Amino acid sequence: MSITVEGISKFYGEQKALDKVSFSIEKGEIVGFLGPNGAGKSTLMKILTGYLAPSEGLASVNNIPLSGNLLEAQRSIGYLPEHNPLYTEMYVREFLSFNASIYKIEKIRIEEVIYLTGLTSEANKKIEQLSKGYRQRVGLAAALLHDPAVLILDEPTTGLDPNQLVEIRNLILSIGKDQLDGKAGKTIFLSTHIMQEVEAICDRVIIINNGKIVADKKMNELRDEQEQIIHVEFDYLIEEIALKNLPNLISARNIGGFHYELRFDSKKDMRPDVFDFAHDNGLKTLQLNRKTRNLESLFAELTAPDRGA
Repeated sequence: MSITVEGISKFYGEQKALDKVSFSIEKGEIVGFLGPNGAGKSTLMKILTGYLAPSEGLASVNNIPLSGNLLEAQRSIGYLPEHNPLYTEMYVREFLSFNASIYKIEKIRIEEVIYLTGLTSEANKKIEQLSKGYRQRVGLAAALLHDPAVLILDEPTTGLDPNQLVEIRNLILSIGKDQLDGKAGKTIFLSTHIMQEVEAICDRVIIINNGKIVADKKMNELRDEQEQIIHVEFDYLIEEIALKNLPNLISARNIGGFHYELRFDSKKDMRPDVFDFAHDNGLKTLQLNRKTRNLESLFAELTAPDRGA
C-alpha cells in the first residue's frame, strides 16, 4: 500500500480533530479527500507528511511507518500545502535549484520538473511576477524534485480562475496517470472543496466529517449507483407512510410544506409512478423533479449540520 492509516486520532487540548480514522490507498491511485471546513482534512495531511504527530494510531507511507522512520518516509512524499510556501523574490529556476540543493539532487532533475510542469517559458522570471496558476506549478515542481512515489496535495486549486483550475487539474492527472518523465505514475492524495475536480481526475473519494470517515467510494461505483432522488410538491399534505406503496422506494420525507423528497433504488425514471400515485390518491402534482445522486448530493447528505458530531 502507498498510504495506510490505522486508527488515527488527534487532539488539540480537549478538542478532537480526528476520531479513529482508518483507510488505505493503493499504489497509483488518485484519491480525493473531501470534507467541510474544520472536518480534519489538513490535520490528517500534516500527520501523513510528518508535520504533526497523531495522538493515537499509526500511519505509513510507501510501506514505511512514520513512527520511528519519519525521514525515510518523507523521502517518498511530495507535499504541496494549502498555502504554497514560495520565496517570491527568487527566480523560478533559482528557487528550484535551492530546493534541489537541500535534497542533493542533480541539476538535470531541475530541468526535468520544469518541463514536466510546463514552466519552461517562466523559468527565468521571478516568482512574484507569476500568476497564481504558475505559482502552483512552481509548488508542484518543488514537490516533484526528489521524484517521490506519493504526492499529497492540500487544496491545490484554491484561488485559481476557471482556466487555471483546468490547467492544474490536467497537470495533476498527467502526473498521476501518465509517464511524462519516463517513470511510473504516482499515488496522489488531494484535498479539495471542488466536487468537479474529484469527479474529473480521481479514482476514489473519501469524505470526512467531524473528524470521522463517513464515506469511502470508488468513483465508478458512485457513477453506477441506481439511487435517484425525486422532489415532488403535492397540493396538500399527506402522511409519509402513504408513500411507502411506491415501488422501489428507499425513503420518503417531508422537506417543508407540501414538498417531499423521495429516494428510489432504480435506474428507471420513477416520475411516472409518482404521478400515477398522485392521481390514484386524488392529489395534484404541482412540481415533479428528478435528481441523479452524484458526488455533490452525497457530500451534502453526509456532512449536513443536523447529522451531529
